[in-house]
Amino acid sequence: MPRIAFVGAGSVEFTKDLLGDLLSFPELADATIALHDIDQERLDAAEAMARWTASTLGAPATIEAHLDRRAALAGCDHVINMIQVGGHAATLVDFEVPKRFGLRQTIGDTLGIGGIFRALRTIPVMQGIASDMFELCPDAWLLNYTNPMAMLCWSVYAGTPINRVVGLCHSVQWTTRGLAELVGVPYEEVEYLGAGVNHQAWILQLRHRGRDLYPLLDEAIERDPELRRRVRVEMYRRLGYFPTESSEHSAEYLPWFLRSDELIERFRVPVDEYVRRSEENLREYEAMRQTLAEGGSFEIERSLEYASLIIHSIATGEPRVIYGNVPNQGLIANLPHGACVEVPCLVDGNGVQPTAVGSLPPQLAALNRTFLNVCELTVRAALEANREHVVHAALLDPNTSATLAPEQIVQLVDALVEAHGEALPEGLR
Repeated sequence: MPRIAFVGAGSVEFTKDLLGDLLSFPELADATIALHDIDQERLDAAEAMARWTASTLGAPATIEAHLDRRAALAGCDHVINMIQVGGHAATLVDFEVPKRFGLRQTIGDTLGIGGIFRALRTIPVMQGIASDMFELCPDAWLLNYTNPMAMLCWSVYAGTPINRVVGLCHSVQWTTRGLAELVGVPYEEVEYLGAGVNHQAWILQLRHRGRDLYPLLDEAIERDPELRRRVRVEMYRRLGYFPTESSEHSAEYLPWFLRSDELIERFRVPVDEYVRRSEENLREYEAMRQTLAEGGSFEIERSLEYASLIIHSIATGEPRVIYGNVPNQGLIANLPHGACVEVPCLVDGNGVQPTAVGSLPPQLAALNRTFLNVCELTVRAALEANREHVVHAALLDPNTSATLAPEQIVQLVDALVEAHGEALPEGLR
């Protein structure tokens, strides 16, 4: 039976989905689930949820709860990471300080000034997890769900001895389902190929029984003027391939949409969206905690997340294809070697095996490189304790540089370093 650690288990909605996914497999029902969180109240809620889920599914799983991360990691086969360093309070800082400088954001968790500082305060924790894994479970797979995905995975395999790391997201799954619905084709019959970087990958092929579905998508867009008010549809119309991430995310990875009120209104860009989501997450947590405390129940249904599929395939040898974020070692020819890229991966008893996809269309690779420039400089800033690289990353960030002058960007970086303080790597303070 596998031993699976949940790091950041207090993210109860996410923990709920992953527990249901894992324990629904008969071959994983007797797994040991080692929950870890640094917040005792959240850890208690996660433990209650895990025990209820196992009981409801009739799964003879062993449930452990640990405030001590090392105790949770010891002897693990898989480590699922879903931490949020600093929580809601840090998110507010990431939004409120830039707002004083006139910089607008939507999500702030992947790129942009918010993504940069979210990475800088998370990378030291990621390195601690990887260091503990190297000592306590060196053969385990680290399955990372925490954003900024590309930066964090890159920091682990570039800065620690751990190389069994794969970043997991649901943007490819949701995007392809949405496209199938738009063109009126059953999703189960759609064949697709995607590649790029996390939150800015591309659907390179979209087919139904050998037929290219992109002409049908063009017709759907032409029929519906409201579709043309979506950022990702505008990206598709200009670049020729549909992006895998939502419009609210994509808007802040580009220099074009957040720079004016007119564009924000035309493309319906939800400024400060993640602050609202973070507040809603707090309300959902309190509601879930109260439900558990009162002995209530909740629905268990399989999610679209990849973690349980990976663990099941490694345990049983059943082959599957998932989309993972992995080091670019010849996988995408016209993106930088060593960068974290998102490609299809075969998973079976041999683990997660990435697939080479060749070169992206040049316009897509060019845009991905602007994304990866910020990622690389942020990772280097953290690993090399080089504060100048924080400034360099911000100067090259598309949305930040489209809005602020260089002097303002330097001042903004200084203000965020001061605001986040000891949460950042010591050499950057």
